[in-house]
Amino acid sequence: MARQKATTPEERARQRAKEYSDMMWHVATFVIINAFLWFLDLRVGGVDWAYWITIGWGLGVAFHVASYYIDTSGREGRKYQQFLAEERAKESGDQS
Repeated sequence: MARQKATTPEERARQRAKEYSDMMWHVATFVIINAFLWFLDLRVGGVDWAYWITIGWGLGVAFHVASYYIDTSGREGRKYQQFLAEERAKESGDQS
């Protein structure tokens, strides 16, 4: 997915906060659905298939988390207010 170039500190902070939120939703969805699938697999008769889903999806989640933390725009992983404060500090430093 191509990112749009944010120009103001507010836009950059909002973009970073959205990327963090998207990553956390991906992790939460992975945990909840996989817990349910493992419960079903164990309930029906043992460990037969749930691990295949966990392995495949787990790799996807791992790459999502890695891309967030490797990307310089998301390295800090903080909330919107902290992102906004950092971006404003950068902008005021650039204009001096």
